[in-house]
Amino acid sequence: MIANILIAVIAALHIYILVIEMFLSTTPRARRAFNLTGEFAKTTRVMAANQGLYNGFLAAGLLTGLVMGAAGMAFKLFFLLCVALAGAFGAATATGKILFIRTLPALLAPGALLAGI
Repeated sequence: MIANILIAVIAALHIYILVIEMFLSTTPRARRAFNLTGEFAKTTRVMAANQGLYNGFLAAGLLTGLVMGAAGMAFKLFFLLCVALAGAFGAATATGKILFIRTLPALLAPGALLAGI
């Protein structure tokens, strides 16, 4: 099912974000991804780890929905909505590229899910 593949990719993306924010936030890769200076990344390391944990919760919710199969429909829809809203907020307050990386996939997946594809 295409919807479940999309959901798994979105969950994997959020696990990746968890790792970057929680454990690698001061590395050159993370600083480039989030457009941060080394000093700012070091100063906000704990805050980034907190954000990473929240991204992990989003991934956990999506994965729970996948594991539950058909019974996980509400989980999938709820956590996709959470991802879409978080992405929209991030796009409005941080960088517009979040709209395409997080929000758009999280809006496409429910359509596929509800269409049964």
